[in-house]
Amino acid sequence: MTANSQGNKSSHSEIKYRRDYKSPAFFLLESKIYLKLSEQKTTVISSLNFKRNLDSEELIEQPRQLILNGVKLKLLDISLDGVSMPRSSYQFSEEYLLIQDLPDQFTLEITTEINPQANTSLQGLYKSGDKYCTQCEAEGFRNITYFPDRPDVMTIFTTKVEADKTKYPFLLSNGNLIDSGDLENGKHFATWHDPFPKPSYLFALVAGNFDLLEDTFITMSGREVALKIYVDSGKLNQCHHAMESLKKAMTWDEEVYGLEYDLDIYMIVAVSDFNMGAMENKGLNVFNTCFVLANNKTATDADFEDVESVIAHEYFHNWTGNRVTCRDWFQLTLKEGLTVFRDQEFSSDMNSRAVKRLKDVLAIKNGQFAEDAGPMSHPIRPDSYVEMNNFYTQTVYSKGAEVIRMIETIVCNSGFKKGMKLYFERHDGQAVTCEDFICAMEDANNVDLSLFRNWYRQAGTPELDVNAHWDSSKGKYTLTITQYCKPTPGQPHKEPFLIPLRLALFSKAGEMQNLDIANSDIKCKIVDNGAFSGKEAVIEITEHHQTIVFSGLNEKPIPSLLRGFSAPIKLHFGFSDQELALLLAFDNDSYSSWEAGQMLMTKLIVNLTGDLLEDKPLSFPIELEETFNNILEVKDADPNLLAMNLSTPSLDFLLEQFQEVPWNELVNAYNYFNRTLAIKCHGNLLSTYDRAASMADSDRENASGWRKLQNACLSLLGKAEETEGISLAIKQFKQAKEMTNSLASLKVVAHSQQADKTKWLDTFYQRWQDEELVLDKWFSVQATNPERDVINEIYQLLEHADFQISNPNKVRALITAFAKGNLENFHRLDGVGYKLVADVIIKLNKINPQIAARLTSSFNSWRKFDNSRKELMKHQLKRIVELENVSADVYEIASKALAYN
Repeated sequence: MTANSQGNKSSHSEIKYRRDYKSPAFFLLESKIYLKLSEQKTTVISSLNFKRNLDSEELIEQPRQLILNGVKLKLLDISLDGVSMPRSSYQFSEEYLLIQDLPDQFTLEITTEINPQANTSLQGLYKSGDKYCTQCEAEGFRNITYFPDRPDVMTIFTTKVEADKTKYPFLLSNGNLIDSGDLENGKHFATWHDPFPKPSYLFALVAGNFDLLEDTFITMSGREVALKIYVDSGKLNQCHHAMESLKKAMTWDEEVYGLEYDLDIYMIVAVSDFNMGAMENKGLNVFNTCFVLANNKTATDADFEDVESVIAHEYFHNWTGNRVTCRDWFQLTLKEGLTVFRDQEFSSDMNSRAVKRLKDVLAIKNGQFAEDAGPMSHPIRPDSYVEMNNFYTQTVYSKGAEVIRMIETIVCNSGFKKGMKLYFERHDGQAVTCEDFICAMEDANNVDLSLFRNWYRQAGTPELDVNAHWDSSKGKYTLTITQYCKPTPGQPHKEPFLIPLRLALFSKAGEMQNLDIANSDIKCKIVDNGAFSGKEAVIEITEHHQTIVFSGLNEKPIPSLLRGFSAPIKLHFGFSDQELALLLAFDNDSYSSWEAGQMLMTKLIVNLTGDLLEDKPLSFPIELEETFNNILEVKDADPNLLAMNLSTPSLDFLLEQFQEVPWNELVNAYNYFNRTLAIKCHGNLLSTYDRAASMADSDRENASGWRKLQNACLSLLGKAEETEGISLAIKQFKQAKEMTNSLASLKVVAHSQQADKTKWLDTFYQRWQDEELVLDKWFSVQATNPERDVINEIYQLLEHADFQISNPNKVRALITAFAKGNLENFHRLDGVGYKLVADVIIKLNKINPQIAARLTSSFNSWRKFDNSRKELMKHQLKRIVELENVSADVYEIASKALAYN
């Protein structure tokens, strides 16, 4: 039952289990959907041609009954093979329609009435401003009409849309346009046909008035595809980058995987109200405006990268998600993990592969590891769920992509492409499972991935303890590796994972050593990769305890471990500070070099925290000061990588280093570290800033990289709490020619002690008050202000004329930015930060449960804190759980957090 039907928490106890999967009782051969859009009410007439599933012996013995899903639908009429059905012949509610004693094949016509105007959940058919649009993944189609709303029921859709021609000149749906015309009373219609079977979650409809950008793409077989991007009036000059990104993605998928687009038209529509980033509906992608609109004045360099990545991601879904889709929602990572991997590879090819890899690693370390260690921990293929919307997680997406990457590491790039080819040959047009994908990889490469399947069925982050022994008399270096994974909810004991571990050995002079494997109980492959040939290896960890021995060495080496972040694990090795400094300076693997710097900084901040707990005086090691000044003085360094190396570990990553977080001491240590690093490197930061600014202001190809370095230096200088850094930020703000520098400098000023910082916030607002997406940045800058009066300011901003709680982007910009990006104030000891977030969750619960649930996860780490903060967070979680009409989405997150030990 839903929250509204029962009105208390017991209505949310229904758990769905993967083990209970059964094939559909009826297949759906064809679906004709006719929607008459109206401001007061929308009528939906569906004609559904069913055929009984006779392939399953289990189902043949079952009663001939059909259960269709529905949510808050008004049923007007139902007929079977053209004959109206009496009310006594079926059962229905707002949630389902049940019909029994059906023939083996029949056509069911159902007429329902819905009110999209009142649909604030933004699932199904709803209004975004003056436009109709849909979001049907995961289970939104049941908000439109009674339907077998499950991903393994694939059908051919023909969709007719009727609406007022003046208000809604564009009527769009999936597939190719086959008919259109005018009707009486100022209305018109359009009929779309999608020749490829798809589940209902890929259905899309859009109606409205847009500006249109058009282009074409010639496929590798010579077909011309019409490309169309629909945006709000006046925004046409902000979608050219999206169009170019789309054409790049289409070309890349042909060149890398031989995958060609299959329809005559590909459409993208940008809407302001959207729960997700974008949706891959077949041929008609609906996007959040923030992942379509971008020009230099309104978008940062990061925004440009995000647009390119998300445009590509949704396009790549055409094959990994649409042509081959999921059998059930437990298999979500089958399409999402695989497609994230594909968009990561695309972005790496389009930009800096090294920088892209570090960004993806940060998403794992800063977010997914915490998810693995918390109440919502689950395998990339979950075994159960209460509300499917809660499983669109970093585990399914980001960790799922890392699992795909490990398969590529094991079978190599060419083997992976062979596996992909076989996967499509076997399963095109089918709804399949993660097992089907793994089998294709095994069969194409003649490998056994039995042990690797543990990544799909076990939750948690595997950890490796690596211990070294150097035998100078024999020139042998032995690594003993112990694998373990901590208990997670429902999984107290874990079997070993297959972990591909890339490694190399360095001399004290910073040179890579030739690898001679003397003795090993580990499967090992010496990598033949050009410049590093014979000097890098991939070993496969498969047991709890294993060893590997390297011989022929003249001195004790320094190991470079987990190169390229070859597995989503935590690795523990007793590096000295000197060894980390050497790897930071000389390691030619960009991840390992960056990770060495992160480990150095993390060690120091953790030690500083301990010193504060023991009332010891704080000090900053001269070795670390020298290390960072040295890397700033390297003139030919990649500015992107140097900027990444200057980024200190985040507070959310640091708090995960403690069993129980000494929060006040950690925050003080963190602030001391950043301030002192800025002071100790002040001169080099200024000179690097000046050099980067001069390069960024040119037409150089890597201008965005120089801007990244420029603003990394500015951010650190701003933390020195000296007027020079703030003055530099104000100067940059005044002179900024693009959004990247404008926003970065505004953040430094707004987060400082500057008395007139409100002036610069007001200047930014006055300049950009007509640009909705830029205002989201303005909200976020204020939400992440570390000053204590930020809570009162956020309450005021909630009442701001440009803030709408019904708009997910606004909520993310203000409240999610505060809860996730202003931990200092979120975890205030007076509890006002917790109350602020809970207040918004309670409001959102009635409006948009999906967004409310995501915000509720902000409390997931409550057990890591001191007793006072624990009680304060627990109090807010109880407020949420005990709401009379708490949604299933919110209840699942809050109740699991409270129950977690």
